[in-house]
Amino acid sequence: MMLANKNALDLEVSGSVDKFSEVLWLEDGLSQNTITSYERDLLEFHRWLKQNYNEENFLLVNEEIISTYFVETFSKVSTATSSRRLSSFRRFFTWLIREGVRPDDPCKKLKSLHFAKKLPNVLREKQIESLLSVPDTTKILGLRNRAILELMYATGLRVTELIKMSCISCSFMDGVVRILGKGNKERLVPFGEFAAYWIEQYLVKSRPLLLKNKASDVLFLTERGSSLTRQGVWKLFRVCVREAGLPIDFSPHSMRHAFATHLLNNGADLRAVQLLLGHSDISTTQIYTHVAGDRLKSIHAKHHPRA
Repeated sequence: MMLANKNALDLEVSGSVDKFSEVLWLEDGLSQNTITSYERDLLEFHRWLKQNYNEENFLLVNEEIISTYFVETFSKVSTATSSRRLSSFRRFFTWLIREGVRPDDPCKKLKSLHFAKKLPNVLREKQIESLLSVPDTTKILGLRNRAILELMYATGLRVTELIKMSCISCSFMDGVVRILGKGNKERLVPFGEFAAYWIEQYLVKSRPLLLKNKASDVLFLTERGSSLTRQGVWKLFRVCVREAGLPIDFSPHSMRHAFATHLLNNGADLRAVQLLLGHSDISTTQIYTHVAGDRLKSIHAKHHPRA
């Protein structure tokens, strides 16, 4: 394979991935979490390439290698991960073409490949109630955890959005929370009286004790008074799931799934749910119509006299 300007770019894996990451940040404005995921996808592919083909050069990757990689790894990861990996590869090889490093995109024929959408595993309303009742609200962290769970279910927040919230993100007068989502897009989401009550309780009784005279405008704090991390949210959620006796495969994102599905089950408009979730494309939201639709069919079959 003859390649133009092969030496114009440092094609050592770490170097090329680093330069690609800079482009994602400077030109495309992607979030750091997305960039980190793309970097991880490329480095994992590189390890697989070396192990299976004894090859380290991205320039020698062809359509057959790409196809083999997805066939071998598809069953080992979630549909969302496979789809993101494909997006990572497309962006990366498009960038290499633009830089004149390689003349073609080995992912081109994969554009017609449709990964089956995996329906999210949704918490039922009774399961949500069980989960919300787990935290011991007589304790400092228990009160914080109850506020977090209530807010996540009330708004469909992503974990990354939750941990970035400040104390002024919640407008109790208007009953809405101001969320800074993907791509720094801002949206307003109502949070309801239950979440409002527990957030106020946390702000009055728990947060000052966690803050310990430190200065911080972050809403949810750790026991040490620092900002809560994504790992911290995952940990507290897993503990609550276990204590509620729920399946261990539920994650913090399950609250977002429940938020959307329960809204649709109760008659919410799909477009409204899209706006509340902060989806740029309504097709992303439509997966919840399948989940809600199955639920509605079950209700219809059980209760309608002519079902």
